[in-house]
Amino acid sequence: MDFEIPENLRLMVDTVHRFVKKDLEPISQQVDDEDRIPEEIVQTMRELGLFGLATSEKYGGLEVGCLGECLVYEELSQVNACFRTRIGTNNGIGSQGIAIDGTEEQREKYLPKMASGEWIGCFALTEPEAGSDASNVQTTAVLEGDTWVLNGRKHFITNGDIADCSTVFALTDRAKKARGGITAFVVEKTDPGFFVGTIERKMGMRGSHTCELIFDNCRIPKDRVIGGDAMIGQGFKTAMKTLDKGRLTMGASALGSAQKLLDLSVDYAQQRVQFGKPIAEFQAIQFMLAEMATQIYAARQMLYHAAWLRDTRGTSVIKEASMVKLFCTQMANRVADMAVQIHGGMGYMKDFPVERFYRDLRLTRIYEGTDEIQKVVIARNLLKGGK
Repeated sequence: MDFEIPENLRLMVDTVHRFVKKDLEPISQQVDDEDRIPEEIVQTMRELGLFGLATSEKYGGLEVGCLGECLVYEELSQVNACFRTRIGTNNGIGSQGIAIDGTEEQREKYLPKMASGEWIGCFALTEPEAGSDASNVQTTAVLEGDTWVLNGRKHFITNGDIADCSTVFALTDRAKKARGGITAFVVEKTDPGFFVGTIERKMGMRGSHTCELIFDNCRIPKDRVIGGDAMIGQGFKTAMKTLDKGRLTMGASALGSAQKLLDLSVDYAQQRVQFGKPIAEFQAIQFMLAEMATQIYAARQMLYHAAWLRDTRGTSVIKEASMVKLFCTQMANRVADMAVQIHGGMGYMKDFPVERFYRDLRLTRIYEGTDEIQKVVIARNLLKGGK
């Protein structure tokens, strides 16, 4: 196995690293306080091509592969996870349904706009009655002539308030549900009967908004079924394929935050003096730092290997992606807890970024599949004969 990062990816990561240091770190606390990313920062993201990392070059993207995405997200998440979230939806769940299963006409219409950052996409699967039980979608879509009419509500939709188009999953056959009764659609923000509802107030991830989307006799053209007529009823499969890669990139985000917390903790332990010497000289602190570093090392190898498998072998990584999501996010939350402990009272104060990382990371064990759902996926794969 060759663990060398390709030169083109190293150059890209160096560029993103400079962007993080120069533009993002100075405003990270401001973004958390104001709950918004300044438009000039979003524009720089567009100019760097970050909205099109995953998109094929054919449609104006950089097509850096899964490993390339993970490396960029790891870097961005060392400052504030909301920056990764802004571009991550376009590269992941916001566009992948169209990229994987869409018709050529749909790809040509939507992917270039999303790759450039002109349009923002989102992924509308979750509902009040369809969280971990994603198959229990209640939003309906009924065909009336050449128009689909959607009715229902989605909630906890990342970037829903700023999205120009949404990948929406709705029931087209209640009797079949996930086994041929859920269809994926593209809904544009200007479609009649589509509304943005409540913008949720969250514990963390400020700067990234989570919203309710409302479909009240929302009428969309017949050709908005992702993949065309042949894909009617196949939307649940599209959703699961879309989430596969997202779990790897979520692991990368958690890894980046954990690395930053370790760096902050090492620096603080060397500077903070108690009982006449730096706390880094106390074995209790050293043991926490050693445990943090070891867990980060293990997570990085797991993540990079799974991303490499997906890129180079075209191997199905459903099981590995769930393992990465489970391990990396749990690891990062443990690291965050130890980082707060090392910083003591200062780790609980908003003046130090440790407090923000602690809040933000808790969500990573919930969205895009809870810890428990990842264990279900892993176990089912094993019991079907997966190694």
